Amino acid sequence: MDISYILNHLGEEREEYFNAVAPPIMQSSNFAFKTVQALREAFVNEKNVALYTRGNNPTVSILRKKIAALAGADDALVFSSGAAAVAAAVMANVKAGDHVVCVAKPYSWTNKLLNSYLKRFDVSVTMIDGTSIQNFVDATTETTVLYFLESPNSFTFELQDIKAVAAFAKAQNIVTVIDNSYCTSIGQRCIEMGVDIEIHSATKYYGGHSDVVAGFLIANQAMIDKVFGTELLNIGGIISPHDAWLLIRSMRTLLLRLAQIQKTTEAVVAFMENHPQVEKVIYPFSKSFTQFELAQQQMTWCGGLFTAEIKAKDTEQIELFCNSLETFLMAVSWGGHESLIIPACSFYPKDDYRGSTFPFNTIRFYIGLENVDFLLQDLKQAFKKIE
Repeated sequence: MDISYILNHLGEEREEYFNAVAPPIMQSSNFAFKTVQALREAFVNEKNVALYTRGNNPTVSILRKKIAALAGADDALVFSSGAAAVAAAVMANVKAGDHVVCVAKPYSWTNKLLNSYLKRFDVSVTMIDGTSIQNFVDATTETTVLYFLESPNSFTFELQDIKAVAAFAKAQNIVTVIDNSYCTSIGQRCIEMGVDIEIHSATKYYGGHSDVVAGFLIANQAMIDKVFGTELLNIGGIISPHDAWLLIRSMRTLLLRLAQIQKTTEAVVAFMENHPQVEKVIYPFSKSFTQFELAQQQMTWCGGLFTAEIKAKDTEQIELFCNSLETFLMAVSWGGHESLIIPACSFYPKDDYRGSTFPFNTIRFYIGLENVDFLLQDLKQAFKKIE
């Protein structure tokens, strides 16, 4: 199916809503039926019939069709956040006494779900270096039911060999879940590589305008039915029709935004790699990246995130550099129109790095839609402050 058709037309039955080019926001919590039999059938098929917006809504349904088609999957569910989608995927597939294997340094709320919340329900978790398939093999036990992948992760960008992990998992009857927020389904074809459940923080590239929080869960029909009937309907982490409409709007420009972000990011990365005040740049499509060949094999788009280690003698210099940036905003998340930084030193009390995961001089950059010269000018003036 053509990507342009998916983004601009799939699921949009315009003759059903006055031939409007943009679909309406069905801002209704409830839907009525003319006969008892029609209501009876809706109860049986709530995933596909508008009965109550907690389960299904016409505006959300349009978005679901687009997301599933982009990933090459049967179906998708839309949640109120990426964290909600992660939680639903995991909770639908574990029970007391089960064991989960997860890659090291996942998204913070994934980490808390696995290593804090699930312990209350007697689910054990092993964190591993996911760069080697052998580490998955070694960590697997008779009670292992789920592998959680995040490739790349969103700070230091370690990859997993997705095909190899998915193939081994299927042979052991283990469910695989991957957070594919970094690449999107356009930039990394996880379902086609054998992964069972693909997760996205739709707040990022799919939303693209920093004005909506949402999450996607993408899988085959059997898995979608399983999650819909419990973790979506029962826990209720649903998205509003208005937010679903914002995502449909944003998807019109998705390809254009991704192309511009990568072009600008490559220029900024090249500038940083050659700057005398930069010790190291971590970016999966850089030839210096440890897993560059694997990145080239399984990723077709690398995105706007990279991490740099700045030459600085102390935290004060890092803070001066960050505080001096005028165009780059200091904020969490990524994927919007605005360029961002988040310094690792903000994670910890000043000058107290005991137990720190990252060096104090580490800064994650996100490149948005600004002109590249505009961004480089800002970086240059900030570097001058710490010469």
